[in-house]
Amino acid sequence: MPDTTTREFEIRPTPDDPRLSVDVEGIDHEGRTITTAVVTERPLTLFLNAREIVTMMTIGDHPDLLAVGYLLNQNMLKSDDEITAIDYEPDIETIVVRTRRQTDYEEKLKKKVQTSGCAQGTVFGDLMEELDKIELAPGARLKTSWLYTLTKKINTEPSLYLKAGAIHGCVLCEGDKPLVYMEDVGRHNAVDKIAGYMFTKGILPENKIFYTTGRLTSEMVIKTVKMRIPILVSRSGFTAWGVELARKAGLTLIGRARGKRFVALSGAERIVFDADLAQMGDEDRKHARKGSVVEAAD
Repeated sequence: MPDTTTREFEIRPTPDDPRLSVDVEGIDHEGRTITTAVVTERPLTLFLNAREIVTMMTIGDHPDLLAVGYLLNQNMLKSDDEITAIDYEPDIETIVVRTRRQTDYEEKLKKKVQTSGCAQGTVFGDLMEELDKIELAPGARLKTSWLYTLTKKINTEPSLYLKAGAIHGCVLCEGDKPLVYMEDVGRHNAVDKIAGYMFTKGILPENKIFYTTGRLTSEMVIKTVKMRIPILVSRSGFTAWGVELARKAGLTLIGRARGKRFVALSGAERIVFDADLAQMGDEDRKHARKGSVVEAAD
């Protein structure tokens, strides 16, 4: 049976983990010596059974969820595949996902195309064909009171995003609860970690909300639809193709969500305007500044 229990921040960022960032000395705009936190970046080579698939650059946490989510979002694993083992070897920066039945990825590798995602984000041509076959939950709703509560909780949660910048965060939410908060140097990696978590825990997507700190690109839309999550929210902006694909798939697409402001360019029928804007404050300036820095680096 799927796990339908909802626990707030069941997985949250660990900004004080010494493996995920290092302190580096430099100088500031006034020539003063400073020490600043810089996120780590290390390779992880993924094998599916006996075949090498890809080498990803990642901060290094949750390698098992990243590997499973990547394979799912690239259609190399199906929803009914049985994973028999996941073998992670940190010394050689390798992870192997083993399945019970034979997998068919050779043809998919030939269809690989480069996307606008940073750190070599990729998507396969047949994923876009699959959009026509996926129906997102029409009864899903997003109350604006939930949106404002979520953005406040997420933006004030201690994270590498706030500590060091140069990183992306993605959060799986339900109602006004952030459930799973993942970070990585590439937004697609953070998405894949959440996809891997949902698959391994049997989390149902129909009533979920997906939040990202990064741009709402075609890749973000495709992966959200692939996970069958009906609502995608970002504090950042849109790309035209991302909007076009969201409208085609019936995905609710909300961007520039900061303080009491947001813009919806697709699926507005799912939004319930229940919040009193007169009671809402503007975004904290510290988080607004950090967000602008990270978005500019995206």
